[in-house]
Amino acid sequence: MSFDAEWAQHKAAALAGSQSPGMRLNQVAPDAGGGGPAGSLLAGVTSINGNANLLIEIAALLHEGRPDGDASTMARAPRAHADVANEALRFARFADDQFKDTVALFAGLATRLKTTGTSFAQVDDGTAASFLRSIVDEGTYVKPEAK
Repeated sequence: MSFDAEWAQHKAAALAGSQSPGMRLNQVAPDAGGGGPAGSLLAGVTSINGNANLLIEIAALLHEGRPDGDASTMARAPRAHADVANEALRFARFADDQFKDTVALFAGLATRLKTTGTSFAQVDDGTAASFLRSIVDEGTYVKPEAK
């Protein structure tokens, strides 16, 4: 199927208000279930901080495995034509820039996720304190013998 035909099919499906099969996340039908009812997402500080640490580890591994600056030496003049050498150098610089952007993105996401985990802990602590305060303020002590 050509791109234009596929695009027309997706456009028609979008205008009709239905989701085309090719546009589903991971090609899973919408009624396949999502792991629980709506609103059942559970997150904890440990999970959030663990994911932030994982992003930092990925960024560090990427940095350690960074592309070798001399990888394009075989394409340099006089071994290759000057135009080929220039294009290889341009591509190497572009790839290096994209690589650095990716590492920075992972590090930035990890930082934001750590901040989110801290904020989540503060909100969670506030919710727990509010709950305990409501028990103290509105609760009634019943002696064990009176139960």
